Amino acid sequence: MPRFIHIGEFKAKSVNTLSYKTKYAYPAASEREWFVVDANDQVLGRFASKVASLIRGKHKTNYTPNTLCGDNVIVINADKIRMTGKKWQNKEYVTYSGYPGGQKRLTPKQIHVRSNTRLVEMAIKGMLPKSRLGRKMFGNLYVYAGTEHPHGASNPKNLEIK
Repeated sequence: MPRFIHIGEFKAKSVNTLSYKTKYAYPAASEREWFVVDANDQVLGRFASKVASLIRGKHKTNYTPNTLCGDNVIVINADKIRMTGKKWQNKEYVTYSGYPGGQKRLTPKQIHVRSNTRLVEMAIKGMLPKSRLGRKMFGNLYVYAGTEHPHGASNPKNLEIK
């Protein structure tokens, strides 16, 4: 029998708290899938935000922000990523070692010459939490410059990102 709470002239129904239980995802109980995502001719920022969402598990119904419930993502063709405008020359990534004169400024073109996959890794890592959990989530990302990857035994599903 529902109880009523009398507040002045207004009668409000009480909520049955048993039907509104919050469900949490536990890392051991959550099922992780493997996805292969092609970065060929994708815009870097938009692509990275969708991959970061997959790694965090935000697309799942049992998403819990404080647990590792995301999927494993394999990014192929990372060397063919695209940037809009004049970002290849004008954008700068600044690092600082902490020592006097230890500040470095690199353009995406310079980073791309050193490592084909580093730009994609940096963009996705910047969209993950800055904590121990974020570092564990980053471990579920595998980035490769070509179309080949060594994770065939995991039976990854192809996922098209538009």
